[in-house]
This record gives sequence, C-alpha cells and structure tokens, in this order.
Amino acid sequence: MEKIASFTVNHIDLLAGIYVSRKDYLGRKQSEADRGNGETDSVNILTTFDLRFTMPNREPVMDTAGVHTIEHLGATFLRNHPVWRDRVIYFGPMGCRTGFYLILAGDLQSADIVPLIGEMIDFIIGFEGDIPGASPRDCGNYLDNNLGLAKFYAEKYKSEVLENIGPERLNYPQ
Repeated sequence: MEKIASFTVNHIDLLAGIYVSRKDYLGRKQSEADRGNGETDSVNILTTFDLRFTMPNREPVMDTAGVHTIEHLGATFLRNHPVWRDRVIYFGPMGCRTGFYLILAGDLQSADIVPLIGEMIDFIIGFEGDIPGASPRDCGNYLDNNLGLAKFYAEKYKSEVLENIGPERLNYPQ
C-alpha cells in the first residue's frame, strides 16, 4: 500500500505551526486553453491545514478534555465567522493529539489563514461561559471538556506560533 501524505511529514523536525497538509481537487482541472479564453475555473479545491499545537514526540500530547473544548469552541467560532464560515468544511483534532485539522474550500497557503487562526485563538482565550454543544443532547462525551486547559493550549499556541510566525512555522520541514 502507498504511504498516506500525513505519514510522510518529517515529525522529527516539525515545529508547532500552521501547515498545508494537502490539497484535494474535485471536478476537472482547468486547461491552459480555458484560462486563455477567460473561462471560469471549474476545479473545486479543498485545502487541509495542519494546525500543529505541540512538537510531536518532543512535547507531551494534549489532554483529551482540552482538545475536546478547543474542538467545540474552534468549530463554533469558524462556522460563525462572517468571512470564512461558508468555506469551512471541517475542524477537528488529530488522533495523535498534537494539533487539529482545518479543511477550507479554496486554493490556500498557510499564510492566508494566519489572521483567521489568530482570531480563533483569541476567541478561545477570551471565552467565558458554557461551552457550546457541551450537553448530553448535543455531544457524545459532553463531560470530557476543560475550558481552563483549552485556554492554556491556546495561549501557548499564540505565544509560540502566532507571535513568532515565520517560514519554519508555515512550511513543513524536509
């Protein structure tokens, strides 16, 4: 079997950051002739981002309660964002608990979403009150949430990644 893309990432040198994990092309690709004629591109592109919160295999993984709360708050924020909400396909945790995947419609680069991720992180840090969807009716594991821990992870991500963003935190290591 072919190795999937996420298993080809150099996790030894990977820093916390915002990375393009993959791009999926749906529909037909636009030809040179189509572009020359001014025709609209019929390709739908989905960009999957790797929002890496911790350095794999060098830092402890995130606790599930904190990850779960970031998932609830992040998804709520993103799906209500006035500009991006119609482009949000998915936001959820990585199985390894070192970060999250965000899938957005469009042909995007990591730098394109830094402001959006900054807004989301600030939302999580400033959030007070009941966690959206954390009820027995709305969630399959509603008791496994921890707002304080989610804020801790968000503050760490903001200081280590967003306030120090550079090419090494936007492009996968070789």
